[in-house]
Amino acid sequence: MAITDWVKPGDSSGEFKRQQSVFRSWIENKPDAEFPPEKGRYHLYVSYACPWAHRTLIVRQLKGLQDVISYNSVHWHMGEKGWRFATPDEKLPGETTPDPLHEGFTHLRDVYFEQNPGYEGRFTVPTLYDKKTNRIVSNESSEIIRMMYREFDGLVEEKYRGVDLFPEKLRKDIEEMNDWVYNDVNNGVYKSGFATTQEAYESAVTTLFTSLTRLESHLSTSSTPYLLSAPAPTEADIRLYTTIIRFDPVYVQHFKCNIRSIRSGYPHLHKWLRHLYWDYPAFKDTTEFEHIKKHYTRSHSQINPHAITPVGPLPDILGKDDEVEAVKAVLEKK
Repeated sequence: MAITDWVKPGDSSGEFKRQQSVFRSWIENKPDAEFPPEKGRYHLYVSYACPWAHRTLIVRQLKGLQDVISYNSVHWHMGEKGWRFATPDEKLPGETTPDPLHEGFTHLRDVYFEQNPGYEGRFTVPTLYDKKTNRIVSNESSEIIRMMYREFDGLVEEKYRGVDLFPEKLRKDIEEMNDWVYNDVNNGVYKSGFATTQEAYESAVTTLFTSLTRLESHLSTSSTPYLLSAPAPTEADIRLYTTIIRFDPVYVQHFKCNIRSIRSGYPHLHKWLRHLYWDYPAFKDTTEFEHIKKHYTRSHSQINPHAITPVGPLPDILGKDDEVEAVKAVLEKK
């Protein structure tokens, strides 16, 4: 199965099935830890285009880890060899550079083969790398972000230690929401877009929009601007944000998730999205729309063989208090 085969050839179900991450070690602040928290020891390989990698950049900034964990982004294009690094002459938004740790490595796969020459899995972002031992610690985003919650608190300013993204009293609710949001929304857009039968597509897209309506209801009854009536953004908000920020610019047209858009069909989700983007630099600073739009439209040749990137919607995200014209008209009548 090639890297660019999103549905296994010959799979009559037509369903996209995401592979499990392979590297699952942990950074732990305890004696004799295999990977202890140390300033400057760890590096994140990410793609600004990837929603899973995006989670780690948001948490890194919210927890004040910019001087503790370094990072760079790969180029937005994914080809037959997977993610590639930008060349020195390519100028792209953000920290998009050649591999800063290995001279001559041209693709992320080279980092994986460095550790295991016989590696046969996917070469995924985010990849958390230990510069001291030249080993991959983890390529599972849900676990990487949790490593950042507390394990590095001894290395950051006091104000960042108080940032609690997984509060004790909300953990059960966050875990329950993670389960269905991951399956139906985060992964649901991919199940819709990569489906190769009408039945698989309609099943996935119907479930996706049912769950978006469920999220809209959650936000409409929340006592705060965040999911689960949390006093500040939590893991639940972070994990949902990276899908919703990509929804209108990419998923509506590219993945055929076009029953409704966020900006015109989900007022509470739209307000929640704009609040996070415009009021929290960790969300806005890590969102690179050029990478997002070009990656999907120019890397998925089986969906978009001519690699044409749609111009709209414009703008990529509306201003905090702005609305699309149709919504404005409805609000003005009230």
